[in-house]
Amino acid sequence: MFSEKMDFQQRRIAILGASGSIGSQALEIIIASGGKLTAELLTVHSETGKLVEQANQFHPKTVVITNPEADRSPLSDLDPNIEVLFGSEALDQAVCRPEIDIVLSGIVGGVGLSSVRSALAAGKRVALANKESLVMAGEQLLALARKSGGRLIPVDSEHSAIYQCLQARRLNYLKMRSAANYIPGLHDANDLLSDSDRTIFPFAMDEDVSKLILTASGGPFRSLSCEEIHHVSIRDALKHPTWKMGKKITIDSATLMNKAFEMVEARWLFGLPAEKIQVVIHPQSIVHSMVEFIDGAVVAQMSPPDMRLPIQLALTEPYRFEGPMKRLDWNRSMALEFIPPDLDRFPAIALGFQIVELGGTAGVVVNAADEVAVEAFLNGKLAFDKIVPACQGILDNHYYDARPSFEQILDMDAWARKETEKWIAS
Repeated sequence: MFSEKMDFQQRRIAILGASGSIGSQALEIIIASGGKLTAELLTVHSETGKLVEQANQFHPKTVVITNPEADRSPLSDLDPNIEVLFGSEALDQAVCRPEIDIVLSGIVGGVGLSSVRSALAAGKRVALANKESLVMAGEQLLALARKSGGRLIPVDSEHSAIYQCLQARRLNYLKMRSAANYIPGLHDANDLLSDSDRTIFPFAMDEDVSKLILTASGGPFRSLSCEEIHHVSIRDALKHPTWKMGKKITIDSATLMNKAFEMVEARWLFGLPAEKIQVVIHPQSIVHSMVEFIDGAVVAQMSPPDMRLPIQLALTEPYRFEGPMKRLDWNRSMALEFIPPDLDRFPAIALGFQIVELGGTAGVVVNAADEVAVEAFLNGKLAFDKIVPACQGILDNHYYDARPSFEQILDMDAWARKETEKWIAS
């Protein structure tokens, strides 16, 4: 149960992708909040049976099913007081409603971009687990958030870790500034953050930040040779050693494409160039990421691999509460390893650096190619070690645009999907 904080106001949450891993764990957090968090909107693509079960338990005002052809028969058991909407456009409109305080985007893939865009345009606070939105249109979304007053709070464990490390540094600086300027009535250094500051937040703009270090478990194949990786099976690729996730993200973690996308996400969230972003393999998944400062000090965020921690923080930030998360046992011996990634075995990391350096349309075409290639692998139509080369091929042969519009991004997404299908077929 959440501990009491007198000034914490109830927050009303929209959970996009309620039937998935992020959405289900977010609902656990809502239960643990004891009413401090409520589910106002639940959405799924096709899982209507699961949606009805969740909605009857949490009683949101509205549910949205984005696939109009989804099975509607389970809806006969839904509480009749709950509004039911269908289609992606209905979702885009629903996230803008005034009764919603925070939009948690747990949708997987590029399909999540539209609702994130709509929520930010409406000035909403967006708890972002859909990294693909920033990979596809990071620059455009940040500009939109600054214009509307919307905010982006990271949910990925790595970016939440960096966010926490940088936030501690930033708030200490603000406290010192407030003391120096004798600001009366200041109870929290967070009060000093401007609306512009609150948007993303670019904590890393401080000149004393030297490097962001993203940790990666290395997936199930971190010790295999290139030859062994060529022969891995679908079943092997879906066995992640530390995290339980959906199929798409699990495969991306096995190729390390997930880490490539997280590099792009870090670039936009924290405003640092490629040369200040580094990846290390950390098999234990205890240190979720680190910040190195110019004097050599490294600040890390540590906790067991439990996504409920970054989810809860994104929903309650800047407050912290007790919750259902796992804790480290400091009475047990613990070894932590940090290993440089092998770029020959895992070329996705090098591809990630390319995307960060290029910006523009690089992210959208690689994301689209990866979605198509992963689906082909899961359907037995593409070898595991051809997923990243497919993405590289699409990147190398697309018509690059450094400053695309949202419409051009969507056009490029469609083009890249078709080209990847051709690449796989040939």
